[in-house]
Amino acid sequence: MKIWLDGRLQDTEAARVSVFDHGLTVGDGIFETVKAVEGKPFALTRHLDRLARSARGLGLPEPDLDEVRRACAAVLEANPMALGRLRITYTGGFSPLGSDRGDQGTTLVVALGEAKRRPDTTAVITVPWTRNERGALAGLKTTSYAENVVALARAHEHGASEALFANTVGQLCEGTGSNVFVVLDGEIHTPPLTAGPLAGITRALAVEWTGAKETDLPLSVLAEADEVFLTSTLRDIQAVHRVDDRNLTDAPGPVTAKAMRVWDERAADRLDPC
Repeated sequence: MKIWLDGRLQDTEAARVSVFDHGLTVGDGIFETVKAVEGKPFALTRHLDRLARSARGLGLPEPDLDEVRRACAAVLEANPMALGRLRITYTGGFSPLGSDRGDQGTTLVVALGEAKRRPDTTAVITVPWTRNERGALAGLKTTSYAENVVALARAHEHGASEALFANTVGQLCEGTGSNVFVVLDGEIHTPPLTAGPLAGITRALAVEWTGAKETDLPLSVLAEADEVFLTSTLRDIQAVHRVDDRNLTDAPGPVTAKAMRVWDERAADRLDPC
């Protein structure tokens, strides 16, 4: 495998990032995960726009998006595969131990791993921890991901593929790596960005393509919704057949199934929907 590091392709066995990199020592970094089908990235422009927004929000220097595009193209060409997870990581770079950043520049890594198509339905759980919709990192896709690691491990212990959070005021927020949608009386709803979820690329396209409404919702809506589905880069739109102990036996329901068909049609028609 080849990855991009320090401005060039390198073998994974030889590529090294300093143990003093701020992304490692304090989680001072951002990332994007991009779906790649037969060597072609999906919605790359939107992902790079969000990478730049996350950098500004974290106070990192503006990434060179032209370099990031070159890096993505080089890595995809060097590692052909049918379905891949393209990971762009951008950190504060070599820094002193502690929260202060160094002055030796940022680190950019682009890597690719094989992926499998997700099942059409999945199980999720809710967790007792909350998202802070008013926190400094709210809405940013940062490498400070340990909270998600803990919650996802809890989900796996309960036979689920995702864990869902409320925010600090008890509203439905998001999953560890996904956005959540519910169907109520035939209408699709998803939490607004003010509730604290990440501005998911797939979420935004699903809202545009299905006419979903952005609505403040209590976490308890998961016990009442007619249908529930998740969106993310590698899930696309995925129906939920179980929430905690509640079974949604007909998943995907008719509204979700239609949304999945619309997604497949529109995504196939536009590789880089801007």
